[in-house]
Amino acid sequence: MSEAHDAVEVIIAKRGRSELTDAQIDWVVDAYTRGVVADEQMSALAMAILLNGMNRREISRWTAAMIASGERMDFSSLSRPTADKHSTGGVGDKITLPLAPLVAACGVAVPQLSGRGLGHTGGTLDKLESVPGWRADLTNQEMLDQLEDVGAVICAAGAGLAPADKKLYALRDVTGTVEAIPLIASSIMSKKIAEGTGTLVLDVKVGTGAFMKDEATARELAETMVALGTDAGVTTVALLTDMSTPLGRTAGNALEVRESVEVLAGGGPEDVVELTLALAREMLAGAGRSDVDPADKLADGSAMDAWRRMIAAQGGDPDATLPTARETHVVTADTDGVVTRMDAMAVGLAAWRLGAGRARKEDPVQAGAGVEVHARPGEQVTAGQPLLTLHTDEPDRFERALASLEGGVDVGDAASYTASPLVIDRVAP
Repeated sequence: MSEAHDAVEVIIAKRGRSELTDAQIDWVVDAYTRGVVADEQMSALAMAILLNGMNRREISRWTAAMIASGERMDFSSLSRPTADKHSTGGVGDKITLPLAPLVAACGVAVPQLSGRGLGHTGGTLDKLESVPGWRADLTNQEMLDQLEDVGAVICAAGAGLAPADKKLYALRDVTGTVEAIPLIASSIMSKKIAEGTGTLVLDVKVGTGAFMKDEATARELAETMVALGTDAGVTTVALLTDMSTPLGRTAGNALEVRESVEVLAGGGPEDVVELTLALAREMLAGAGRSDVDPADKLADGSAMDAWRRMIAAQGGDPDATLPTARETHVVTADTDGVVTRMDAMAVGLAAWRLGAGRARKEDPVQAGAGVEVHARPGEQVTAGQPLLTLHTDEPDRFERALASLEGGVDVGDAASYTASPLVIDRVAP
């Protein structure tokens, strides 16, 4: 059959800073998914988009074309409203784990389609797979049944959801076009809109351990995604949150599950609790349930009950002992003082090198590997006191992990430390 457009014509238009028409966008996304547009042609177009950008109409249409490449889920049969959260990824970002059962305990269903980690950012599915028996792959019907019964599900996205994104995501990774905001925004939002949630809260990370290193770029991404959600009829807001310091006191799969359970038990690190509650309140407000205070559900144990039911529903044993690494190495403070800085990227790279993350999609991860933080910024330490404990099954990994921590932690006097807010700003339509 003859094609309605030609890939070269679309590439030249964007290379020349022209706006792509709706018809050009619909065709190129569909033709790429069908294999008519070659990888090298889509690479050229992705680079042209990175360099010349897209306006709101173009990004909206591109996202719609990605959604149209696959199926759309429908949660309208559920007896409660739905809300979901997406984080752009960070170090120690275990927030999904306590957040999904917490929001479910407040009467809102959470269909959380999550991914695996790549590089220094941890993946939610990898974390949960450290719970013995837990499985990430559910059918759409299993997902729907669990949402009605338990109110929360965290699982892998099925192959039918935005297949164009899967293909394009892999291409961006190897062509230096990952940073293109129109492509990041449409990649995230096509999956979230196709997932069918009624409310979406975006946690857009800013800082050394984040994808977006500076506030201006993070804000642009947040505004773009909020506009996309709004245009698609999904109630969408974003929080810009700090990712210059790791979240909580752990980075690594089983270590982060353990910490999440502490939060659900009414304890856990202050910053993890603060962000979990901030995101929960946004999700509940979007779903029309501002009358419920999520802090009460952490205190009365109902969030923990929802967690146990969610884990068990997916084959996991909520009472099982979590895996621990065979080897540990303690990093101590050189001097007395206050921890003034702990670089999230350094800790994330160390956890990755210890075996908590992967360099390629097919690499295995170690459930017990990672970094435990004993003193966070603002806390007093004395010389010789433990700052970090490194965990791994393979002791030969310590050397490279320690190299990535070089210069990553500063200890100084209290006067040189200023606390920065965890939630920087809120971006609404």
